[in-house]
Amino acid sequence: MTRRILIIEDEKDLSDLLLDYLQPEGFELKVCADGEAGLTAALEEDWNLILLDLMLPKRDGFSVLRNLREMRDIPVLVLTALGSDGDKIRGLGLGADDYITKPFSPAELTARIKSHLNRYARLTGKHGTSEEASQESPGGLWITDGPIRYNPTAKRVQVNEVDVNLTAKEIELLDLFIHTPDRVYSKEELFDRLWGHNHYGDQSTVTVHIRRLREKIEMNPANPIKLVTVWGMGYRWQAG
Repeated sequence: MTRRILIIEDEKDLSDLLLDYLQPEGFELKVCADGEAGLTAALEEDWNLILLDLMLPKRDGFSVLRNLREMRDIPVLVLTALGSDGDKIRGLGLGADDYITKPFSPAELTARIKSHLNRYARLTGKHGTSEEASQESPGGLWITDGPIRYNPTAKRVQVNEVDVNLTAKEIELLDLFIHTPDRVYSKEELFDRLWGHNHYGDQSTVTVHIRRLREKIEMNPANPIKLVTVWGMGYRWQAG
């Protein structure tokens, strides 16, 4: 099956370069040169992954990402300028799965894209995340821990019996923690497990995703009772 990638990038030289490198990999590609067109395409068509520049005309990438995450859950890689750490953290906080810094190696970008597509496929298409699969999943498949219920097969999460929408990375984090309660994971270990040893990001990515997950599953994210911090060591899931 052809995998479709939407490129939202206003620099024509860069978008042309991306087309040159990604088309031979067998991806179906579309380029939008401004945020308005990009958001419309993202919401109205089906995509496997989105490459999103942050500095765009008409609507910036932050606004695109914020509106996109209200409606869709697909991998989003943001393209950021060298040294713009604040933009990286803000993008991750709004729901980006990852970022890559300009200028970047096309080979690195291709590898990162394939990694995210494969991870997302394992979490969704290959593990019964369709509506039919969710409806047919027997009650025994649910893991219940306090107000949190998690169905590993359907990748569904409920808090106080209300469905909660998590991104693919947030589901990976929850899945890891809830299956290994009381084990402490350092930022380094979480980064290696979820992003890979050869990933070119940094550990602030872990911090942002932990914060986002807490905001969705904890009653008081500032004082979490399930996904707790072990100072100087990392994070653990407090069962019971």
